[in-house]
Amino acid sequence: MAKSRLFRSTMVVSSMTMLSRILGLVRDIVLLGVFGAGGLMDAFLVAFKIPNFLRRLFAEGAFSQAFVPVLSEYKEKYSLQQVQILVSRTSGALLLVLSMLTVVVILIAPWVVTLFAPGFANQPDKFAITAELLRLTFPYLLFISMTAFASGILQSYGRFAAPAFAPVLLNLSMIGGALVFAPMFDVPIMALGYSVAIAGLLQLLIQLPQLSQQKLLVAPKIDFQHEGVRRILKLMLPAIFGVSVTQINLLLNTIFASLMIGGSVSWLYAAERMSELPLGLIGVAIGTVILPSLSKSEARKDDVSFKKTIDWAARLIILVGVPASAALFILSDVLMQALFLRGEFTLRDAQMSSLALKSMAGGILGFMLIKIFAPAFFARQDTRTPVRIGIVSVFANMVFSVIFIGIFYFFDMPLHGGLALATTGAAFVNAGLLYYFLHKRDIFRFGSHWKKLFGQFGISTASMIAVLYVMLPYFPTNDFQWKRIVALLIMCVVGAVVYGVVLLATGFRPRQLKHG
Repeated sequence: MAKSRLFRSTMVVSSMTMLSRILGLVRDIVLLGVFGAGGLMDAFLVAFKIPNFLRRLFAEGAFSQAFVPVLSEYKEKYSLQQVQILVSRTSGALLLVLSMLTVVVILIAPWVVTLFAPGFANQPDKFAITAELLRLTFPYLLFISMTAFASGILQSYGRFAAPAFAPVLLNLSMIGGALVFAPMFDVPIMALGYSVAIAGLLQLLIQLPQLSQQKLLVAPKIDFQHEGVRRILKLMLPAIFGVSVTQINLLLNTIFASLMIGGSVSWLYAAERMSELPLGLIGVAIGTVILPSLSKSEARKDDVSFKKTIDWAARLIILVGVPASAALFILSDVLMQALFLRGEFTLRDAQMSSLALKSMAGGILGFMLIKIFAPAFFARQDTRTPVRIGIVSVFANMVFSVIFIGIFYFFDMPLHGGLALATTGAAFVNAGLLYYFLHKRDIFRFGSHWKKLFGQFGISTASMIAVLYVMLPYFPTNDFQWKRIVALLIMCVVGAVVYGVVLLATGFRPRQLKHG
């Protein structure tokens, strides 16, 4: 795929993702305003995080990274009929495994809640509601995993719009559940459980017409002996750690947070959602579009194109990741107050969420780099290296958690901030080790042209930081919410303009984003 086409595809995915993220922000404002932080909201977030975690771990994570390279190879070497057989056998295996897992989890929901949120065990009402919500939300994993399977096929054929639009439906469904249907339930938050399951089904259904156009809407058939299925499973099992270690670390945070004071789960959730905004807009978008391209280059043994694709992706990632990390750190207080301070979400909740965001902000660049470094290994069907790095990163997160929680405890600071900081540290361990092995094996390295780029990005970010600090004292902290939101938007726009102008003044040109 030509670099210009990669750029266009990235813009398509990024624009669809931007729409989804904006609606996701509206969703979070609605949910936290209606249900507040702590209590029932904590229960829903834990119940939803379990299938959502498994979705990112298996479906969009390990499965996609294992499936797309094999599918790309079949496209290059075999007929459409052989590709159809691969799709049929893979979907059959996926459906069987996911259906069995869904039934089991629904039956043993209380035990699963005990595993993922042990701190709820001494709160019987909260524990019972969490278990019931888990039964409602878990079928989402089945639907969304099949959605990810369909999306992987479409993306391999250069069809990115429908897969990128699908998450919009989840946000709309949850907003509707909170505002329209929640008042109809004895326990209002149960409406969100139904909303999640329905959204999963809708996201799958909108993929089917385009699959049919590609002549790949074929009936599932179970055949674990098929060569392609066996290879996908072989690649997938170790890839679970390699590609989704960030999610594992965030889930560990949820387990620890359930043992802390009420509201900790919700505060971390609000911070995660804000940190995922730049990650989703650029990191996920680029990671999505480069995997088929890298897989195609690897199938053709085109090392030059392979390296240029990663270099191009890294330019976009660092262009956005560095200022995004800095801006979220500086604006964390006003961001939480402007967006979430309303209804049941109090000033204390905003301050606690801000602390978590400050601790996570530095890791955004690390999270984004993982999104482009890990696919470089998976495109080469090398899952051993990322899984080893992933295991190291998980242990690093545990060690960092103990250290930072201890430090926060010693200084009498809220402990959930230490958890967020541990995630940042683990992200850089993961990204750093991925790059080390890419460099060592001459798969990719930052060339001499990066010295100038790092200088340009650094000077531009420093200028943006200075302007934001000058503007901070003028933020209308105690005014109406709409005024706070307008003030926040003005600060963001001014910061972005300053960053862009200084970047151009240092000699950076937009054409550098389109060519290898």
